[in-house]
Amino acid sequence: MKKLIVALLILVCCFSVFANGASEKSTKTRIGVAMPTKDLQRWNQDGANMKSQLEAAGYDVELLYAGNDIATQVSQVENMINNGCKVLVIASIDGSSLGVPLAEAKSKGIPVIAYDRLLMNTDAVDYYATFDNYMVGTKQGEYIEKALGLKEGKGPYNMEIFTGDPGDNNARFFYQGAIDVVMPYIKSGQLVVNSNQIEFAEVATADWSSEKAQNRMEAILSSYYAGGKALDVVLCSNDSTALGVENALDNNYKGAWPVITGQDCDIANVKNMIAGKQSMSIFKDTRTLAAKVVEMVDAIASGKTAPVNDTSTYNNGVKVVPSFLCEPVFADVNNYKELLIDSGYYTADQLK
Repeated sequence: MKKLIVALLILVCCFSVFANGASEKSTKTRIGVAMPTKDLQRWNQDGANMKSQLEAAGYDVELLYAGNDIATQVSQVENMINNGCKVLVIASIDGSSLGVPLAEAKSKGIPVIAYDRLLMNTDAVDYYATFDNYMVGTKQGEYIEKALGLKEGKGPYNMEIFTGDPGDNNARFFYQGAIDVVMPYIKSGQLVVNSNQIEFAEVATADWSSEKAQNRMEAILSSYYAGGKALDVVLCSNDSTALGVENALDNNYKGAWPVITGQDCDIANVKNMIAGKQSMSIFKDTRTLAAKVVEMVDAIASGKTAPVNDTSTYNNGVKVVPSFLCEPVFADVNNYKELLIDSGYYTADQLK
């Protein structure tokens, strides 16, 4: 009988520990993190950094990637709402495509943070966390300005332009920031766009696709640079478009390598930068952005106002969304070791 009583006591204790553990787990606030795709390196890093930092702060995280399929992302956000997520952090595929699930989130009192890509045409977004996207383009334009000595009156130089997906509101900020720097030199004749493709709609790249950028660059090279005409600079809004341009140049261009801009410091592009095939890339440390989102989530979870530093720039067509803008920097062959390796963002082996 004593043995039976002891066994029952042990069983009760074990059940109590299990129940307490389950109760503790269930009390964690659940955060939904929706990312657009795993096809681009940067979104893998964004998602991983977001998940690890939120979990370190004590949250339960549901992280999902949509494979660049809008219907999938709509379904994923709906599932996050039904799964009890208390805050949604969404990097959208198309900023205008999530109206229905966002309206549902608002009706249930679930706050929404737009992550790096602004959610458009909805009042159901509470905050926006990103880097200063106009400044990204400005820095790219200023790099070209300095590299070519445009302020000193040098030129003319031949230039082509590649920006990103028209469904990504950020692409227009990147484009405009750069164009505002280089347009005076286009008008003066110091920069010559031989293809005459300058307007956003003409230079946009669907899905930020390297393949589509490569195809367009190959067409431009065959039409405007086949006779040995020099191509001096290619303004690319990000690394995936830059990689497509570089692939096209590798296969179809025999002249001196042009100045090429980029953004995100993807591994393949940093390797090209080290090899002299890309001049610079804007570095947006996703660890910094993830840390800021954790601060915003903490504030929301505590019933407070999330920290922001911009309340006027980002109008999504329905409202001006309170935003926190992190400052980007650029990496090139002179500083990439300090920015990318010494900071622990990459290892030296990854960039060999």
